[in-house]
Amino acid sequence: MKKNKIAYVALSADLLHHGHMNVISKAAELGNVVIGLLTDKAIAKYKRLPHLDYKKRELIVANIKGVINVIPQKSMNHKDNLKKIRPDYVVHGDDWKIGIQSKDRAEVIQTLKEWDGKLIEVPYTHGVDSSSLNQSVKRIGTTPNVRLSQLRRLLAAKEIISINEVHNGLSGLITETACIKTDQDLSEFDGMWSSSLTDSTAKGMPDIEAVDISSRLSTVNQIFEVTTKPMVFDGDTGGKTEIFNFTVKSLERTGISAVVIEDKIGLKKNSLLGNEVPQSQDSIKNFQEKISSGKRSQITNDFMVIARVESLILEKGMNDAIKRAHAYAEAGADAIMIHSREKEPDEIFEFCKLFKESDKQTPIMVVPSSFNTVHIDEWKEKGVRIVCHANHMLRSAYPAMLKTAMSILEHGRSKEAADENCMPIKEILELIPGTK
Repeated sequence: MKKNKIAYVALSADLLHHGHMNVISKAAELGNVVIGLLTDKAIAKYKRLPHLDYKKRELIVANIKGVINVIPQKSMNHKDNLKKIRPDYVVHGDDWKIGIQSKDRAEVIQTLKEWDGKLIEVPYTHGVDSSSLNQSVKRIGTTPNVRLSQLRRLLAAKEIISINEVHNGLSGLITETACIKTDQDLSEFDGMWSSSLTDSTAKGMPDIEAVDISSRLSTVNQIFEVTTKPMVFDGDTGGKTEIFNFTVKSLERTGISAVVIEDKIGLKKNSLLGNEVPQSQDSIKNFQEKISSGKRSQITNDFMVIARVESLILEKGMNDAIKRAHAYAEAGADAIMIHSREKEPDEIFEFCKLFKESDKQTPIMVVPSSFNTVHIDEWKEKGVRIVCHANHMLRSAYPAMLKTAMSILEHGRSKEAADENCMPIKEILELIPGTK
């Protein structure tokens, strides 16, 4: 090691393997190693949230031989840290010459020229990579406490979170694995939504809380068997306060990250029906007590109670919606969900603006089932933190199944349905891990 020389290595260090160690060993030959450890927020911008949080990863990396210091790197861009410590060398694997990191590489080279620093690239270690290790971790599965904490970590790491409705193991598996990759970005769902509407509909039951909590949790457990992502649970009204306390404990014990409860009373009716059917809103005081009681009954600090404001649905006006949202946040709600039946998002946008003027901390959640033209980037600009696609998996499955059933009846055989509508049986066998 060359005395007084500094070799800078940027790492996420979530799943360390011998490829990473090769890079660190090379850096140690050149000088004292400073690790630029990517924060959760930096990592979450281009791939999934790391399994280990920053403090755990920092502890591991700080104890690697040759490492003299670990500093946070707050983005994929090295520039700020490089200008701060002016290292003699930056050491990196040579696999960043193309793809999403190529621009960062070019900027590193340009920045190092300011003090005659050098970029040292270590040949890529074939046969191992973080993606394949992550797949191995997914196959192993996760534990309730690890899954439970993920939603709060996501809110801390990402500007906006996208969650997708699931109602069985297959829809959960699709939500778990669906991913769009480009040269600049990676897009995937951050979590899952257990909808009372789709769970009851999938069972052929009306959406009036006819499916009890035990049956709902049975579905959740089936989904959790094949997934690792966090779940937000649709708790309808939450029932009586005394019952809600037990529900919170059951959900938390299962590993669910959050429950959403709406400020209505009486027999549950779907919100999109609005005033077409009799629906009554709870008093602010009663609903505050339900929120506070639910928060007192939880065991961990990770579980979240999200208060759903129905004022716009029931045409009570914007002032009532804002008043209730602030009251629920004061009672301990970890986030506010605001809903609307309107096709246009104008009143939701107005709510976001007014609420954030006096409360910049409490996250806002939206379910754009009717006002569905808004892009996720625009929701982010409006200050929304969670976007929930609440029923689309089941709504898309039903017409596909109906079309297949009608085709079989029409043709008196299944050939046309199989040829036009169905995936090959071989693909089904390959779809589910462990089937072959």
